[in-house]
Amino acid sequence: MRERLLVLLDAFEVVEGSPASREQVERVHTPAYLDRLKGIEVPTLLDPDTVASETSYEAALLAAGCSLGAVDRGGFALVRPPGHHAPPGRAMGFCLVDNVAVAARYAQAELGIERVAIVDWDVHHGNGTQDIFWDDDSVLFVSLHQWPFYPGTGGPGEENETTVNVPLPAGSGDEEYLRAFTERVEPAVRAFEPELVLVSAGFDAHVDDPLAGMRVTRDGFRELARRSAALAPRVAAVLEGGYDPRTLPSLVEAAREGFTE
Repeated sequence: MRERLLVLLDAFEVVEGSPASREQVERVHTPAYLDRLKGIEVPTLLDPDTVASETSYEAALLAAGCSLGAVDRGGFALVRPPGHHAPPGRAMGFCLVDNVAVAARYAQAELGIERVAIVDWDVHHGNGTQDIFWDDDSVLFVSLHQWPFYPGTGGPGEENETTVNVPLPAGSGDEEYLRAFTERVEPAVRAFEPELVLVSAGFDAHVDDPLAGMRVTRDGFRELARRSAALAPRVAAVLEGGYDPRTLPSLVEAAREGFTE
C-alpha cells in the first residue's frame, strides 16, 4: 500500500492536505468505532484484510481530510488508506474511514451542496458507501464493479431509488464499461441532478492489475473520468484501489486528463 502511494507522489506535483476533524468524520462513522481505532497501540487485525497500528487513526483522518481538500479544489485526492468498504461501525477491506462519504457529508454540511452523486468505478463494490447512504435520498450512489467478486455485495437487483449497482462479469473491458456507463450510469445521475459528483476512482479494473479479472485500458479510464465530470457542475475524485505500481501513475494521469477535458 505504501509503495503505491510513493510512486504517485513521485509522479505528480501535489498539495499537502490537512486532517479531517473528528466532527467531520463522525458525520459518517460511529464514535465507538473511532474511539477503538484511536486507541490502538500495537498492530491489530481489524478484519481478515485490514491491519491497523498506533498511527492508523491519524492516517485515516489525513486521508479523509485530503478528500475534503479535493472537493474544495475540484481535485483528485491521492490517499491511503482507501475508504469505500468501510461501513459506519467498523473497518473492512483495507479501509478504515470512508473518505468519499466523509467528503459528501462535508459538501452538504459546510458548502451548502444539497445533492451529491457518488460514482464508484473501483473493481470491487463499494459496500461501505452503499451502507452509509442506503436510506438517504440526498446522495445517489452508483457502482460499476466485477461480480461475483469481493465483497460479495452489489449483485443484480440490489438497489433502491438512490442506489444503482451495475455488476459486470470478469473479462469486461472498455467496451462493456462504457456501454454500462451510457445505459445505466448517465441516465441515473442526470435524472438525480446532482450539484457535485464524487468519484471513487479505483484502477484495479485495469487489464494488468494483479487482483482482479477486468480488462479496462488507460484510454478507458480517461473516458470514464471525462464522462463522470460531465454529469455535474462540480467534480472531485478520491483514490481507491489499484495494485500495480508500474501502471498506476499512468492510469491516474489518464483520469486527471479526463476530469479536466
